[in-house]
Amino acid sequence: MHLQESGEMYLETILVLSKRLGHVRSLDVAEHMGFSKPSVSRAVGLLKSGGYLTADKDGYLSLTEEGLEIAGKIYERHTIITSFLCSLGVDSETASHDACKMEHDISENTFLAIKRHMENI
Repeated sequence: MHLQESGEMYLETILVLSKRLGHVRSLDVAEHMGFSKPSVSRAVGLLKSGGYLTADKDGYLSLTEEGLEIAGKIYERHTIITSFLCSLGVDSETASHDACKMEHDISENTFLAIKRHMENI
């Protein structure tokens, strides 16, 4: 199953929230993303059926190995692109917002070039 940008965003959000909160429920995701609970529940259902996450009996979400791999990749792109934009003089809020859009569409070659550049400065 190929993930759309929105699916990647959900996985990244679950990763970030799990680092911050320890355990993540759909309600946490809805509040963080500013989406309705029914919208998040639908997305979570699709991600579960795609094998990207699981939910326990109490509703706590966990990324599967595949979900964690995708979330980690998107999160790495977000943080590196944000840092890159900040190094160019973009304020951190704008850089983070723009990185959120760019992280899904940037080619692997361009991302790797930015990553190498950031590692060298």
